[in-house]
Parts: sequence; structure tokens; C-alpha cells
Amino acid sequence: MAAEVVKRTSEFTVRDRPDVQYAHNGDVAIAYQVFGEGPVNLVCVPGFISNLYWNWELPQFSRMLTGLGSFARVVIMDRRGIGLSDRLSPQDLPPLEVVMDDIITVMDDAGIERAAVFGWQSGATHAALMAATYPDRVSQLVTFGLNPCGLEKPGWPHSWSRTEWESYLSELRQGWGTREWVKQHVAFFAPGATSLTVENWMLTMFQLSANPATAEAVERLDMETDIRAVLPAIHRPTLVLHRPQAVTMEPQIAAYVSTQISGATVVALAGRDDSPYTGDVDAIVDEVESFLTGERHRPSLDRILSTVLFTDIVGSTQRLAELGDARWADLLARHDDLARREIDRHRGRYIDSTGDGLLAIFDGPARAVRCAQALSAALAELGLDIRAGCHTGEIELADDHIRGLAVHIGARVSALASIGEVLVSSTVKDLTAGSGLRFEDVGEHELKGVPGQWHLYRVLS
Repeated sequence: MAAEVVKRTSEFTVRDRPDVQYAHNGDVAIAYQVFGEGPVNLVCVPGFISNLYWNWELPQFSRMLTGLGSFARVVIMDRRGIGLSDRLSPQDLPPLEVVMDDIITVMDDAGIERAAVFGWQSGATHAALMAATYPDRVSQLVTFGLNPCGLEKPGWPHSWSRTEWESYLSELRQGWGTREWVKQHVAFFAPGATSLTVENWMLTMFQLSANPATAEAVERLDMETDIRAVLPAIHRPTLVLHRPQAVTMEPQIAAYVSTQISGATVVALAGRDDSPYTGDVDAIVDEVESFLTGERHRPSLDRILSTVLFTDIVGSTQRLAELGDARWADLLARHDDLARREIDRHRGRYIDSTGDGLLAIFDGPARAVRCAQALSAALAELGLDIRAGCHTGEIELADDHIRGLAVHIGARVSALASIGEVLVSSTVKDLTAGSGLRFEDVGEHELKGVPGQWHLYRVLS
């Protein structure tokens, strides 16, 4: 059964990760997922690395997928040899026509006769080739980061030279799946997404998607691919998305594609990342939705269960008077930088600064509590004492802000904490059973502006 995907919001919410299904092209099983509802069928063809299970673990990727699923019935697949599809030895990786056969096989298995096809990175090449070869199965074509020729050639200076490719592939072989290589990879290909969350996700994604030999073989196939002669044979409505500031997306590439595909619409997007699932994913979803349906969703509210964390610097006014404006501003900047790193490390989301504290949300209460403990210890080394409070409840997401009674409760719980203390509501305590966290009952309290008595607990170190 496909997952229930809720309406698009400023943050991804999914009830269950979509089930993985398998379509068989001969002896090879191709993994795919189906999710979302809408008048449009949309087949997504990812780039050279993917893993249907792990895609959903990156908040930005989840947000992109659920955004697409808010207006379309979406099918996404792992190409053969990669991710959850059958693994192959590097020498058994197929030519492009077999990859297209796999897409058709997945569509048939999912009961889809005709669909819009959205391909990104090397998947854009496969999507474009399919639109030219199987026009009866493709209603519209959407590409992101399409480079029709993977290798620098006479008359085509927009790709890496063979020497540059060999240098990259050598580094791939030696560093695949290691943190240092992944860190360099993210910094180069996704400079707008450099964070510990993205780095950790990408590290696991590489390890789950392929081994080094297969990854190199797939990249070599993509390097040798040249579909420039195919582009004029595409006669389906086409949207060409690109980020001209990305290192792999020279503006001349999209301009060339637009001259070769009759009537193609080219949209330049802000950002420097060469993947659609990092950076401003909402802009991508908006453009795809507008192109396929003629409409765009307005930002809407959504309600999710979340754990709210508030922190507050104790004695901030006194410290400001002691340090002066300039030194205090520098200390606050160090506070914010450290706080964001800890929130990322505990898989939370930084929402806002409260002047001398912060607001963050987490999808797990134990992670919120441990983040509060880590923040308290780390900031103490800067000479800053904080108090913190956590509450789990339903919140409303609206753009980059949150609201709701749970937010007010979290703020009130934090205000009752003492120096270096983390206080939590009984809801947080009850939901962290089995986590190893220990609590001390501090009784019932009135929370200003909140009805009733609230049982609070102190987190023990």
C-alpha cells in the first residue's frame, strides 16, 4: 500500500514510508515506490546514486518528494545495479536502452500507461532519451541539471575533460564511503547544503547505494553518454530546470538544450547545488507543479506531532554589561554556531533565535532532551549557563515558523528551569521510556497562560 502523503507544507510529514515494490525485467528486479494522489502520473528517474529507503531520511529530499506527491501520483525507482534494485557486477551494467526498458517495465507494473517523466542529473539523460524513443508513453518531460554530453569534445567545452574525469574517478575509488571524501564531495557539488545532517545522510547514502567498483562503472557510462543528436527528436512539452551557479550547470548547457528541443521552457533557479533535493526544493516543486498542472499550491498550515526545545541564557543582561556590545555579539555568534551544530547532530531543526536563547523542534523527544544536555555542557565551556525546557505536542507549521499551544507550553517549561537544568513535561517523560534517560519528579506547576496543572520532571545527568 502506498504511503499517505499529506498536503505540502514547510516541512515534510509522512505517515509511513512508501512500500518498496519490484518490477522484473527478465531476471533483474527493479525497485520502485508509488505515493501521492492527483490527476498527473509522474515518473521520477534519479541520478547515479539513490536508495528508495534512504531518500526519505533527508528532510529536504522528503520535502521534495512529498511536494510532488501533493499534486501527482508519483513513481520513483532505483536504476538496476543501484540502491534496492538488483545489484550487478560492474561489467554487467547495461546500455541506455536497457535502462529505458526498466522504466517502461516499472510503469507497466504500476499500471501506468502514460506519464510525465522527471529526471535529474544523469537521470535527466535517461528521461530525455525515453521522451524521444517512447513518445506514446511520455506526456511531458521535466529535467534538472541535464547535460546531454558527459565528456568534453570538440565543439562541446561544457563538460569535464577525460583527464578531469579520471582524476575524479580515482578519488572516488579511493574515498568512496569515507567521511573525508563525502565531505569534499558535498562541499564541491552541494556547497549550499554543507551541514552535518547532509554530510551524515550522504555518507550513508553512498554506502547503501553501491560499492566503489559499481559506482565508478556507472559514472563511466554517464561520462561516455552523448545524446545531443537525440534532443531534436523530443516533441513533448519540456521543462528544463537548472541552477546556473552550480559548478555542473553552466548556463550555456541549458541554452543549448532549449535550442535543440522545440518549444522547451527553461527556468533558472537560485542556488549552487547540483542536486534537486538540496537547496530550495520548494522552488523546484513549484515549477514542476506549475508546468504539469498549470497551478501552484499556496503555502498551507499543517499539524504534526513534534518535541519543542527552548533554551535561555541565564544572566544575559549582566553578561552584556560586563562584556560590552561587541564582545557580547561575538559570544552570541559562537553560541548560535555551536547550537546549530548540536541541533543538526541530534537531527533537529533550528527554528528561531529568541535573542538570548533559541527554539528548535525534533521528531523524537529523546533526541530533544539529549540535545539540550549536550548544549548545556558545550555552552558551559564558553562561560554561558543556560536553562532548557522540552514539551511534546501538536504544532502548526507555517512557512519557517511554528505555532500552537505546544510551543507556549515549551516556553513556559523552560522559564521554570534553574541554571544548567533541563525540565520536561510529563508527555516527554512518558514518550522516552526505554531511552535510558532518567528523570526526577519536581511536582505540579502552573504554566502562565496555560490552563490546568502541569507535572514536570528534571532530567538527571
